[in-house]
Amino acid sequence: MFLLALSTLRARKGAFAGAFVALFCAAALVTACGALLDTGLRGRIPTERYAGTPLLVTADQELHWTKRSGGKTKEKSKPLTERAWLDAGTADRLAALPGVRAVVPELTFPAALLAPGSASGSSWGHAWESAPLTPFGLRAGRAPVADDEVVLDTAAARAAGVEVGAAVTVQSTADPAAYRVVGLASPQGGELARQSALFFTAAEARRLAGHPGRVSAVGVLTAPGADPKAVRAGVAAALSGGTAKVRTGDELGSAEFLDAGKARVKLISMGAAMGGTSLLVALLVVTGTFSLSVQQRARELALLRAIGATPRQLRRTVGREAVVVGLLAGLPGAFAGLALAGWMHGRFLAIGALPDTLHLLLSPFPPCAAVLATVLAGWGAARVSARRPSRVHPTAGLAEAAAPGRRLGVARLVAGGLAAVGYAVLVLVLARLHTDAGATPVTFLTVILAAVATALLGPLLTRAVTAVLGRVVQLLSPAAGFLAAQNVRANAQRLAAVVTPLSLAVAMASTILFTQTTASHAAREQVRAGTTAPYLLAAGGPGVPRAAAEAVRRVPGVEAVTEVVRTTVYTGQDRFPAQGVTPQGLARTLDPKVSAGSLDAMAEDTVAVSRLAADTAKVTVGSLLPVTLGDGAAVPLRVVAVYEHGLGFGDLILPQGVVTAHADNPLASSVLVSGTATGDELRAAAAAFPAVRVLDRSRADAARSAQAGTQAQVNYVAMGLIIAFTGIAIVNTLVMATAARRREFALLRLVGTTGRQVRAMLRWETLTVVLLAVALGTAVAYVTLTAYSTGMTGASAPYAPPLTYLGVVCAAAALAFTATALPARLALRADAAAAIGARE
Repeated sequence: MFLLALSTLRARKGAFAGAFVALFCAAALVTACGALLDTGLRGRIPTERYAGTPLLVTADQELHWTKRSGGKTKEKSKPLTERAWLDAGTADRLAALPGVRAVVPELTFPAALLAPGSASGSSWGHAWESAPLTPFGLRAGRAPVADDEVVLDTAAARAAGVEVGAAVTVQSTADPAAYRVVGLASPQGGELARQSALFFTAAEARRLAGHPGRVSAVGVLTAPGADPKAVRAGVAAALSGGTAKVRTGDELGSAEFLDAGKARVKLISMGAAMGGTSLLVALLVVTGTFSLSVQQRARELALLRAIGATPRQLRRTVGREAVVVGLLAGLPGAFAGLALAGWMHGRFLAIGALPDTLHLLLSPFPPCAAVLATVLAGWGAARVSARRPSRVHPTAGLAEAAAPGRRLGVARLVAGGLAAVGYAVLVLVLARLHTDAGATPVTFLTVILAAVATALLGPLLTRAVTAVLGRVVQLLSPAAGFLAAQNVRANAQRLAAVVTPLSLAVAMASTILFTQTTASHAAREQVRAGTTAPYLLAAGGPGVPRAAAEAVRRVPGVEAVTEVVRTTVYTGQDRFPAQGVTPQGLARTLDPKVSAGSLDAMAEDTVAVSRLAADTAKVTVGSLLPVTLGDGAAVPLRVVAVYEHGLGFGDLILPQGVVTAHADNPLASSVLVSGTATGDELRAAAAAFPAVRVLDRSRADAARSAQAGTQAQVNYVAMGLIIAFTGIAIVNTLVMATAARRREFALLRLVGTTGRQVRAMLRWETLTVVLLAVALGTAVAYVTLTAYSTGMTGASAPYAPPLTYLGVVCAAAALAFTATALPARLALRADAAAAIGARE
């Protein structure tokens, strides 16, 4: 049977070209998503700062809890969003252990040079006593001995154009301060590539770190000849019973680059969502492609049945053909997927969605899984498509090949009905989901389920719609329109195979684009309506220093100044975006649409929560809410207000002091200023801080829109590949469907129809297909987006810019007309009599 399958492939290369393209693209897409997922799970984060540290002790960077279900208990954890700090006394406990040569406490905090040309990217401050952890060595000058002295790494000094003896301004976790450069240092293994390092005295570093009695890590240097495994075991035993964690080897990178560790979690969720969605889309596309291929071979399959082939033999032959095509397409597709994964990783780096400290992992597992999935998808699609041709009587099969039947099988009708019911159920579920993490995967699954229903019930839909459109087309073009109307009525199965990928592309593109616009527009509107302050202070680098806010407070006419520090916290096991604010005068700068309580009651032990957070945690005004801050510290806060605009202002509003004491960067991301003072007066007050900008409301709105646009690019890149895949499927399906009609075109020409009339007929057919697909895709997207908007924003109307939607429709129409016109022209060039006699 394999020989028969191979001979069929050789004889019908054109018929299997479409299946090859679909499987090739499916393998590439699944490989790329799998590589991103694998990177999130096992991606390497190489260390720089701790390159000379054999053992590093850090605090546990995860929140742990016990989950009980069905009499069983499981230990669960989630990553903390800020650095967890370690008791400084840990170093003393480890210093006397056997095999330990030295114990080096480490402090890490934001510190950047405020100078033109300073190196971009991460810049951190440390105490000079921790230089051996890299190890750093002086290349010029000396170590700092006074609190106003600093040692720069050579790369940072070269970028800023400073030498030993120069005066520099450093913005760290406190106000900007002047320091004198007393030394230049660089690591023994070469300069730092992904960060800048500034070294202070131990006392100054402790002050700037802002965590008295704590350190970010403790490096353990082993004595010459000591067994590293034995030393590690001794360190672990000395720390048993606590929350400290001993790291070595590849574990050092995740301790050094916390953002890379967080990016791993993002990649896992993104890769899983993309992989699942792309696999479902690939299954749908591949099934549709094989279904169309089997339809075009209906006469051949019926003849095989007529000469004695059993139904089982027929299904096995078609299945083996699919396996061969799957292998031929899957292997190069998987290799192409590795290149595609590299491109996606590069795009995520370029837009800032991933740090360059998380290296892309290219392993054999994603390609192998993609090839296996591709082969199985092709085999399953072929077997399902060949089910009916293999079961009907040979005579009936030959009759259906000559004149396709109009009735659908009962199993197909039932499956289509179940898919439609499932779509309706998911729409109802989606309207009750209020978080992006929960709503996004359900949104795309809803669209795919609608596409499945369309594929299964497509012939019924096309007959109903074309019965109306056909009459309109005939009135507009009596000759070509008549031929087009008769064709679409007689070939509903073929038309449905074309409509499915086109409607899926319209629905998927609209959903991907307009979920972003809906959420970001709602957030911007909430912020715009709820920010009552006329001016905002913003800054590059670490943030707006406290001194700048104090300077603005002293300006005559300023009534309230609210410093905003953004973070992420947990309530129980639920994670929420939050912001720390200055409690005094908060109601004069912010109005998040309070529905219960009052922001005037904000104090250092209180919290305001969004309606989502209140419902999730089951709290009301006056309740005590346990909040786990970014570094893992748990604080009980009393709820004083519940507000509605959590999408724009985060789900928790906490006192600034509570947040800054447990944040890596305590500086405000923005400062809201309310009162009668003018912008010029505020700029004059902030003139001593060159990095601080004073923005009015329109410029602040523009800055927020730009930031939201950057965040939306992540989903556009991630899910745009699926749109591209459906676009390829559209072209592939239309080319297959049009190329297979060469005998039909030849017959029309032999009975007197001109080539121009045939092309006009195809244009009317394509217009019918486009109108039907756009209508179906738009309806699916609109219902889905309405449910998404209801759950996420509380408003039932999604935000869809008309020009963007028009672009989606025009792109779909352009693909459809191009993919129909080009193969039609090639088919019409052939001799009509020769085409009639050609083998199908």
